[in-house]
Amino acid sequence: MKWSEISIHTTHEAVEAISNILHEAGAGGVVIEDPYDLVKERDDWYGEIVELNPDDYPEEGVIIKAYLPVNSFLGETVEQIKQAINNLWMYDIDLGKNKITLSEVNEEEWATAWKKHYHPVKVSEKFTIVPTWETYEPASRDELIIEMDPGMAFGTGTHPTTVMCLQALEKYVRPGDHVIDVGTGSGILSIAAAMLGAQSVRALDLDPVAVDSARLNVKLNKVQHIVTVSQNNLLDHIEEPADVIVANILAEIILRFTGDAYRLLKPGGRFITSGIIQAKKQDVKDGLLAAGFAIEEINVMEDWVAVVAMKP
Repeated sequence: MKWSEISIHTTHEAVEAISNILHEAGAGGVVIEDPYDLVKERDDWYGEIVELNPDDYPEEGVIIKAYLPVNSFLGETVEQIKQAINNLWMYDIDLGKNKITLSEVNEEEWATAWKKHYHPVKVSEKFTIVPTWETYEPASRDELIIEMDPGMAFGTGTHPTTVMCLQALEKYVRPGDHVIDVGTGSGILSIAAAMLGAQSVRALDLDPVAVDSARLNVKLNKVQHIVTVSQNNLLDHIEEPADVIVANILAEIILRFTGDAYRLLKPGGRFITSGIIQAKKQDVKDGLLAAGFAIEEINVMEDWVAVVAMKP
């Protein structure tokens, strides 16, 4: 089978939004080539040496790659992707060079392209993200393993926004909690909440493709008795109170439902938000305060921000 590789040269700021556009267009997953990976320090958690080829990375910005099947609809799909990316300017997202190129690859090259980019990664004190094709032995009895297949959904767990959300969930989720995951994507945050002992988790996403992908990942990690995945727009029509609400989406989207999050959280409950670029940090902070929240902590990783707010 022939595949078309679509490559977008853009900025760190646009990674989350463009990755989601590609996912919604039918891409099986997203490869991100970030030159920061060449210089950042890595912890040797399990004795693996990660060798990266500098020739695979741009000198500036970020290259996002995805793979689409070559069929009669390919041209239309690519045009829809280009239009959706260009429309991101309405959200004040810097697209950088915004250079889009296409090339054809075969099935074997497609599979190899995925696997060379993903390895087991320890992202917090407890959580390690492991690709489904890797064999990995936990380093301790307390280590929690989340299995992910990048070909199944957007969100492999290694992006800074996801890492900060996982770390916050680890800190604030208690056994017996009720958790809501808004914009669940791959379902990774819902899976993590379930593994931390949540009694119930509602995973919500407007995209039906994401809903199907999250359900597959939930079953893969054997937490389907805890996590319920459903199609829903943000927190519309949700009435059950929650101890923790987590949302790893664009700042502009977070600001649309801060009031609903405040309404649904129990007193002392936490609203964990990420997907926020540095330039939007104050906007999110102001929106949370206006809704009645108290800001508990603000964390920064690379160019991204995560804010944890508490309902007094």
